[in-house]
Amino acid sequence: MQRLRDPENGCPWDVAQDFSSIAPYTIEEAYEVADAIERGDFDALQDELGDLLFQVVFYARMGEERGCFDFDAIAAGIAEKMIRRHPHVFGSAEERAAGNVNGSWEEIKEREREAHPDDSVLAGVAKALPALKRAEKLGNRAARVGFDWPDRQGVRDKIHEELDELELAVGSREQADIDEEFGDLLFAVVNLARHLDIDAENALARANHKFERRFRAMEAEIVGQGGFRGLSLETMERSWRAAKGRVG
Repeated sequence: MQRLRDPENGCPWDVAQDFSSIAPYTIEEAYEVADAIERGDFDALQDELGDLLFQVVFYARMGEERGCFDFDAIAAGIAEKMIRRHPHVFGSAEERAAGNVNGSWEEIKEREREAHPDDSVLAGVAKALPALKRAEKLGNRAARVGFDWPDRQGVRDKIHEELDELELAVGSREQADIDEEFGDLLFAVVNLARHLDIDAENALARANHKFERRFRAMEAEIVGQGGFRGLSLETMERSWRAAKGRVG
């Protein structure tokens, strides 16, 4: 990485990068790791983990150039954090005997947040997270101080309320209002997922995969019969139902 970043003899593309320009690639690499895991492709997973590690090396080199941190500091920092957050593993005999893994973890993270300049309950929920994941984390944080529906029926009622408000916005034809109400509806749906102990991001990813798998099966059948041109929705729906039966 040092050679790649060499201003005289390095790679012009690598030399031109900074923290902000690399960040989107890091997110992309993390998703490719998750995709390899979802597919159960461990050869691809090894490759994708290498790509993800390269992102860390890239940041480490840029940090070293600025005199901020280097790879050793990153590794030492995460090691220290894991030891601090796992007293039931690394702590005193009393701490190890006490156990309480979840409680200890959350209490320690809470103390870490209290030391942060932003003392909000919502502090530290990264703005760059995927929107579904961030909605889930914001809901979880609010729930810790009791700001939550008592049960999932309350969330279901909220979803119906947001659907009604979305319909009113659609009727007004004000796009800004429609966008806002649709966002509120999605936020409520994510909170229902939270109450059902469902990871909304993963659930939607699986739904995407299922739709793609079924659509491709339907597409193959339709193309084999002459293609989509002039095909009625009713005919496509029959092919869709058949595809669902074949591929699940």
